[in-house]
Amino acid sequence: MNQRLIDAHIHLDMYDEAERIHLMDSLKDNSVNALIAVSNNYESSIHQLELSRSDSRIKPALGYHPEQQLPSEAEVQSILKLIDENHEKLIAIGEVGLPYYLRKEQPKLEITPYVELLETFIKKAVQWDLPIVLHAVYEDAGMVCNLLEKYRVSRAHFHWFKGSDDVLEKVLSNNYVISVTPDVTYKPKIQRLVKQTPLSQLMIETDGPWPFEGQFTGQTTQPSMMHESVRTIAELKELQPEVVYREIFETTKTFYRIMN
Repeated sequence: MNQRLIDAHIHLDMYDEAERIHLMDSLKDNSVNALIAVSNNYESSIHQLELSRSDSRIKPALGYHPEQQLPSEAEVQSILKLIDENHEKLIAIGEVGLPYYLRKEQPKLEITPYVELLETFIKKAVQWDLPIVLHAVYEDAGMVCNLLEKYRVSRAHFHWFKGSDDVLEKVLSNNYVISVTPDVTYKPKIQRLVKQTPLSQLMIETDGPWPFEGQFTGQTTQPSMMHESVRTIAELKELQPEVVYREIFETTKTFYRIMN
């Protein structure tokens, strides 16, 4: 059975060196063809580019993660310059989006500057015809959909999606894609989401090194965990695993225009 996988979202630079070496060494044995390596800030973006030069399976995405304080204008310009200088080497713009969890911790946090920053990255994705990797959960996903529509973005990836049926319907009706993590194996809400999402708009990821529970408790997050995600998705959709492997692999490969 063909069991090829692509990790659609991983913070590769956040693993320590020994963990990263082990992870990369294990990819072939676990049929993992590629990693979409997203960035958190300027330093992270530099690191992802460096890692991608060492191994063609690492596909870099540059951006600024929204669940932190706003970057300085100098840092924003440095990231944008890095994107411009390396756009032909990039797989996407990301991770970018809106600070849902930070606003829960800081209710008075002003959202407008984050929306403006996201718009800046959306424009850059449009400029270079790159997909955009989004941190936009719950009601924020609806807000982000409106921005994407404004700039006529066609390739948007809502990673580790969480949200209402109405928001999911809006995401899917725009032909955007979502991804789920290994928590699909033990979280009923994520399982329900999978049942509602066509395979043609579904990808899988680890969001590593974020840790997981259930059968993964205490383990360092690895792309090999996605095999369990596939098996769960197959059960939920009442399909043979080989069908799910093939469809999700092709969806991810096509979305990110991965040639090898």
